[in-house]
Amino acid sequence: MNQMDMSHEALASLRKNHPAWRLLRADSSPLVSSFLHRVFIVPNIREIAQVDLLEALDDELFALRERLGDESYPRDAQDYLNDWADNAQGWLRKFYPKNSDEPHYDLTPATEKGIRWLAGLTERSFIGTESRLLTLFDLLQQIVAGSETDPKVRIAELRKKRRAIAAEIKQIQAGDIPLLDETALRDRFQQFVMMAGELLSDFREVEQNFRLLDRRVRERIALWEGSKGELLEDILHECDDITESDQGKSFRAFWDFLMSSSRQEALTDLLDQVMALSPIAESRPDSRLRRVHYDWLEAGEHTQRTVAQLSSQLRRFLDDKAWLENKRIMEILRSIKSNARDTMQQPAQDLGMLMDDMKVEFTLPMERPLYQPPLQTVIDAVQLEMGQEDDDVGALFSQVVVDKGRLKQVLAQALQEHSQISLADLLREHPLQHGLAELVIWLQIASDMAQCMIDDTQEDVVQWQTEQGLVKQAHLPHVLFVR
Repeated sequence: MNQMDMSHEALASLRKNHPAWRLLRADSSPLVSSFLHRVFIVPNIREIAQVDLLEALDDELFALRERLGDESYPRDAQDYLNDWADNAQGWLRKFYPKNSDEPHYDLTPATEKGIRWLAGLTERSFIGTESRLLTLFDLLQQIVAGSETDPKVRIAELRKKRRAIAAEIKQIQAGDIPLLDETALRDRFQQFVMMAGELLSDFREVEQNFRLLDRRVRERIALWEGSKGELLEDILHECDDITESDQGKSFRAFWDFLMSSSRQEALTDLLDQVMALSPIAESRPDSRLRRVHYDWLEAGEHTQRTVAQLSSQLRRFLDDKAWLENKRIMEILRSIKSNARDTMQQPAQDLGMLMDDMKVEFTLPMERPLYQPPLQTVIDAVQLEMGQEDDDVGALFSQVVVDKGRLKQVLAQALQEHSQISLADLLREHPLQHGLAELVIWLQIASDMAQCMIDDTQEDVVQWQTEQGLVKQAHLPHVLFVR
């Protein structure tokens, strides 16, 4: 574990260069921190279009000027956004999403760290210590148990736990049910809220690390002068180092755990039970805590998209045409820089221009092909005769039309009754009316929804009955619609 360098020189460098420290020293820090906390952190927003962010900032500035006077924050919203996204501040990340010409904004990890540190400065009416001590003790037990190589010691520890569980069962059967008091409940819930927020904050830092890797890959591809094989080996080795690092393994384990639909349902049930407890309900917790695991999932998807961008850059590099074009462009730029440097040192006396391959191109008469007249197309004038075909033309008018709007209404009504529902369960309640064509439309709706998850590791079976009475079935991945 790396320990932070707390020397005077290191802290002086942080004070000068770190965006979080610049935020704390800025005169407009109350405006920046309060606005970005309300817009990004509280609703767990990962990116906002410029027009929406400008509208929200205009409303914020108008309200502040009404209370504090017109001279409190005199600049307009666009100037503030440009300043916050400038490299000199580094509080916002300005970028253009794929297939979009409108800039979007997101918090930088350093800004979120600074804002959360400011949030921790406020006085708390209740500070729990028992839950954190128990968490530390449990972590130490997991480390010791997970690193023990002696089978006898591990078996003895498991038997000890079994005896403790059996004793607790007997105690409950005897009518003595130990319960947590209200203080212990509030202590543990406060610890859960703090760790849930820190986990969302960590996702931005993980995504930033992958984004820096993507930037380094682009720079290497643009400036590389060696062979493609050497560059690919270097890049893939670095990608493997990121994936196999402690951070990469931890993120992959977290993502595999969270992508399980059964674990999502278990988290939802646990949160509902905890929020219904009277000591917790009396403290009026944030209602977004009921779906904090979906916020984790959304933050993880942003990180996955950053990894996908890195893969796309590697695929583009493998394109020979793009590789040669980029290489030729860099050679021309280096030639221009070299000629400009030589001209500055030794100005040319006679202005002129060099041209490559100065020669006369001509073609000998015998090299030209002889003229060939075009072929004439001969069309036979055949008299049309009346046909004797008597096939049924009803098939031309029996086309199947699936009402996509009706399917969306069925889905919206189902999500009002359930927080989440799978496609297989939905089709059991509302069977297919048009067979495979309607099933394809359902899959199209699922692929277009951002709140839909498709798990290829699980398989569902969907059945329907044709007009002829035949029963057909289709095997498809597990599709889960989420409210």
